[in-house]
Amino acid sequence: MTTMAADRVSLDRYRVAALALAVALLFAAATDYIPAFIDAEGRVFGLFQLDIYKDALHVASGLWALVAMTTRRSAVFFLRVFGTLYFLDGVMGVFTGSGYLDLSIFIDGIRNTSLLVKVLSSLPHLALGAIGIAVGWSPWRTGPASA
Repeated sequence: MTTMAADRVSLDRYRVAALALAVALLFAAATDYIPAFIDAEGRVFGLFQLDIYKDALHVASGLWALVAMTTRRSAVFFLRVFGTLYFLDGVMGVFTGSGYLDLSIFIDGIRNTSLLVKVLSSLPHLALGAIGIAVGWSPWRTGPASA
């Protein structure tokens, strides 16, 4: 592969990451409406309940990711901001069982649930946030490689 072609591929990773996050977020919103993912108590994957508000947040984040794909600069901005916000929300979820993005820390406060459930419920935000941080904050070039 030539240097020019390699640069093109590496520069596209920001848009590819934004697309992957868009798909994941839109899937998260859809899980609330797919019976195979809902247990008898109405919990997604047996861990947490989503509602129309949380679904709307996931859809809005997914649409933001899709719009961010239009330019490398907007994709990088999205990955950095989204990644940081979602990862910190996941960290808060591990410790409290609630997050700030859905305002549940203000509505429900600290939830009395097992650490395992808190961790498993927070993993999606931790993972998506980590992807956004890792890709968004990785070095990127504005032009062709110098050598």
